[in-house]
Amino acid sequence: LLSMEGRFATFVPNGQGHETHLTLTLALIDCMNQEESELWERIKFYQIGSVEAKFSFSDRLARENGWSLEFALRTMLEYKKFMFLICCFSEPLTPSDQVDQVWHLHLLYTQDYWKEFCDKVLGKQIHHGPTKGGKSEKLKFDDLYSNTLNFYSKKFGTEPPVDIWPSNDERFSKINFRRTSTDDFYLIPKTLKGLKKWIFSKN
Repeated sequence: LLSMEGRFATFVPNGQGHETHLTLTLALIDCMNQEESELWERIKFYQIGSVEAKFSFSDRLARENGWSLEFALRTMLEYKKFMFLICCFSEPLTPSDQVDQVWHLHLLYTQDYWKEFCDKVLGKQIHHGPTKGGKSEKLKFDDLYSNTLNFYSKKFGTEPPVDIWPSNDERFSKINFRRTSTDDFYLIPKTLKGLKKWIFSKN
């Protein structure tokens, strides 16, 4: 669940019999008109998935990506910001890989995504268009990602967090992913930097 108190967002995820509180300081946003502010309020307060679920959307997101619950919750907020930007600008935009994982999972909640979120909250249907491959597509998505980061700064009055919105080079160089069962395999980072990042994500 998400509650807002002034400049603070407090997440209280339901699931697995626990409650975790995460407080984020949000900059006051002066870059929105009245219509955009109302849209952002609807998006910001939207609960993804059933409130009654014992295994919540945030629980599933954290488990499937090997993230801490806190990081999953932060990424969900960034996903909401991304969807807000799509509604505000006519140009195509592209998310970070982290935000894209939230989008992928939300798309699996078909009723929630299409009927509740798109139709009732956003007021428009947002389709997911993956790359077709090739050099021209790589250049196109690199430009789209740059535009997304610029639009983010303009609308939210702050730079996007680099651990969720990395640089273009990192965004498009780390693309070798596959689904792996951790019951059968150990996953060990190849580099010291990767190991530190993995340890940090678990804390």
